[in-house]
Amino acid sequence: MKSLTSSVYTFEDLIVGNFLYVDKTEYLWQLIQPAKGIYFLARPRRFGKSLTLSTLKAVFQGKKHLFKGLALESKPYDWKEYPVIHLDFGEIPAKSVKGLEAALRQAIDQIAGDYGVKLSSDTAAMKLSELIRQLQPRGKVVILIDEYDKPILDNISLPPLEEIRREMEDFYSIIKATEPYQRFVLLTGVSKFSKVSVFSKLNNLTDISMDANYATMFGYTQQELEHNFAWYIDRAVEQLKMDRVELLRQLKLWYNGYRFHHKALTVYNPVSIAKFFESGGEFKNFWFETGTPGFLIDLLKLNNYDLPSLENLELDETGFSAYEITRLAVEPLLFQTGYITLHGYNPETMLYTLGYPNMEVKNAFIRNLMDVFTPVRKEIAASHIVKLSQAAKSGSIDAFMAQMRIFFSNIPNNITLKNEKYYQTVFYLVLKLVGIYIDAEVNTESGRIDAVLQTSDRIIIAEFKLRDSAEVALLQIKDKKYYEKYLNSGKEIILLGAAFDAKTRNIEHWTSEVIQDNTPSLPL
Repeated sequence: MKSLTSSVYTFEDLIVGNFLYVDKTEYLWQLIQPAKGIYFLARPRRFGKSLTLSTLKAVFQGKKHLFKGLALESKPYDWKEYPVIHLDFGEIPAKSVKGLEAALRQAIDQIAGDYGVKLSSDTAAMKLSELIRQLQPRGKVVILIDEYDKPILDNISLPPLEEIRREMEDFYSIIKATEPYQRFVLLTGVSKFSKVSVFSKLNNLTDISMDANYATMFGYTQQELEHNFAWYIDRAVEQLKMDRVELLRQLKLWYNGYRFHHKALTVYNPVSIAKFFESGGEFKNFWFETGTPGFLIDLLKLNNYDLPSLENLELDETGFSAYEITRLAVEPLLFQTGYITLHGYNPETMLYTLGYPNMEVKNAFIRNLMDVFTPVRKEIAASHIVKLSQAAKSGSIDAFMAQMRIFFSNIPNNITLKNEKYYQTVFYLVLKLVGIYIDAEVNTESGRIDAVLQTSDRIIIAEFKLRDSAEVALLQIKDKKYYEKYLNSGKEIILLGAAFDAKTRNIEHWTSEVIQDNTPSLPL
């Protein structure tokens, strides 16, 4: 039984330290077979990109002894040693273009020093060019670049962005200019930005991000999980006193679900799985420990994005293409950063269906959004959440709405509330966090319901009004018979009309009725 780690990302350290390594070298063999390969691959953060690059580095350094028992060992590969230029932009500060340039120069000089090469060029781009040309007599050069887009992502909403973009464009253009000297190139990152030279000038770059052949190269398939982590699964069964089938179901619900080609198997987040077993079997939001990027939240707010649509989003193929830094689109960013993933594909409409990959991402993403959209900090929201859940399950509408008012209180004045969408969004986020099943903007033959909540015993059909009364909202539900489709559910049906006040920025009044035998009862 090998030890687990969620903090060692270097292949050689994993093997020498006798840590568990899930064999992905069959995919590496597919990449390195050709005499030359120039690739790009995007995956969400903490998905094994750094480990993959360090594994390739060991391959091209000819360290065959590290691959004993792995798929690559049995392949007809010559294990020739090549000079390797390995740059990790995750370790290069980029708060300013001067800082980025200086850090790049230092990183390249260090690689040159490791090979006994002294560089005379002044700029980072020219140093890279000089290094490649000086190394190529020793063999074709291998270039491995990790987190190519981090300097851009770190400055996506900051003033230095354009200068940094130009700096990166000059730097990456060297890869195209030195192509004759290259054996292999792989760039990894989170996002696929256009006009950063990687995609505008590197026209020989093969993007394998959504290639079916490499869809499970990162992350663990169900089979890989059960085979490689069998001992840890058995231990978790004992620790949690949980049936093995139920444990596997919960693991899948929490950490599986990522799909990078519509015909591919889903995969688990590797870091979350390691941390789950390291923690002794705690179901937690491990992937989100580093937080949700602020620019992504800002983009959602700026676009007044329809958050409930993320449950079942439909996009055509252009929704996954590269996009411009100055014209950020929400959907491709959410997909490439791992907040939504592929669920299916309809060949007739040529539309992809996307949604949250799993409970870990969904819960933590909503919690971060609620921290921004409501004045209740996520650190103190737990007690309010419990009371809200209890009120919903008991059918006490007054207690439920009184708790809901807390999440609308003290909304900052700088938030403009011109329509009901903001209130609906907060309502949706809160109930998703509670764990109550909620559908937003449900279509019926007679119109669209603002929200439908379901517990084990009852269904609450809610309509919100900003400039009308709660009575008008309730009357709309009844007149349009929104409740009809739920009459045979076997559950109690409650109709809820709520009115918001734009001045107080809160729920000011509500009224409700219970449907019994198709006839509305007296108000609760």
